[in-house]
Amino acid sequence: MSADTNAKTWFITGASRGFGREWTIAALERGDSVAATARDVSTLDDLVERFGERLLPIRLDVTDREADVAAVRQAHERFGRLDVVVNNAGYGHFGLVEELTEDEARAQLETNFFGALWVTQAALPILRAQGSGHILQVSSIGGISAFPLVGIYHASKWALEGLSQSLAQEVADFGVKVTLIEPGGFSTDWAGSSASRSEPLLDYAAYHERVLEERGKRNATPGDPQASAAAVLRLVDADEPPLRCFFGSGPLGIAEADYASRLDTWRAWQEVAELAQG
Repeated sequence: MSADTNAKTWFITGASRGFGREWTIAALERGDSVAATARDVSTLDDLVERFGERLLPIRLDVTDREADVAAVRQAHERFGRLDVVVNNAGYGHFGLVEELTEDEARAQLETNFFGALWVTQAALPILRAQGSGHILQVSSIGGISAFPLVGIYHASKWALEGLSQSLAQEVADFGVKVTLIEPGGFSTDWAGSSASRSEPLLDYAAYHERVLEERGKRNATPGDPQASAAAVLRLVDADEPPLRCFFGSGPLGIAEADYASRLDTWRAWQEVAELAQG
């Protein structure tokens, strides 16, 4: 454990690549300690060699609730406290709503939503006892807006958003902070080998092609995961961190257009809303 009394202790899921790996490196490089989880901990061997005992690699499948509890306990026993808990483990599933199988839908929610819930529940007693701590939930611009072809992914992130907004209110009196990180398109493996895909229906063939073309235009200039490390450090060092924070330049414009459209629609149909009240 670092001798620096100002150093933080992190628990980061999905640390083998992408955001999780970059944030693990950033925390370690500044002298913090990290319990880093991955399905394959050999992906962390180079970091163990470089940073030594300040890195605790833990093999973990976040869909296993008992394993989540054990992993959080192991991290706490090793470092003596937890300051930052990052629920980053997750993946994207590509498939139109009609194309989804039950197994595909359940697997997406088990990882992206329930995995974060189980880790959060495991960490909360420790954070409450400390009277401090910061939970970072890696959501997405897809946690507040939605696009075709990734409906079940959106469902997992919208669920995480609602849960976390409630959580932030519930734990505020204990000194525990919650932040939803909402990235736009980044140069990670999210849409590559990390993703899963439904069997496409031929009736949607032309629509598939159009959606993928639009997605390509929307993500034409993806962000740099390595650059995101400076942003996440700014968040964890803030005295009053926000409940929500976009990562990348694209999400704000998407959110503004989406919410403006919602407000316009709600206002236009307010007469019906009042009619329903009686």
